[in-house]
Amino acid sequence: MMPLVLKYLITSGLVVLISEIARRSDRLGALIAALPMVTVLVMTWMFFEMKGDVRTEKIARHAYYTFWYALPTLPMFLLIPWMLRRGWHYGVSLLAGCVLTVVLFLFTAWIVKRFGVNLM
Repeated sequence: MMPLVLKYLITSGLVVLISEIARRSDRLGALIAALPMVTVLVMTWMFFEMKGDVRTEKIARHAYYTFWYALPTLPMFLLIPWMLRRGWHYGVSLLAGCVLTVVLFLFTAWIVKRFGVNLM
């Protein structure tokens, strides 16, 4: 099992690195941040820390649910810049984006439940 401190260092180091890249280049920082690095890291930690069929099924379920949970977050990344460019305070814009995400998540969960996908 990988030491918890090493996991913290690698994961937080990536966040700091991405934020530093984003300070220097909007596009490159956004591209890197948009990559599902946290999900890949989590699945990698799971791969090294679990064994056998349990590991395989856990990683598969994690990837599957990440897909469904990521969909309702995407409109937030359109709402926040739209609000900021119209003079809204960052905190208000972020809060509105989070509220939108929660509402869209609940709506998504309600819709996909009809197709046999249980998100809650």
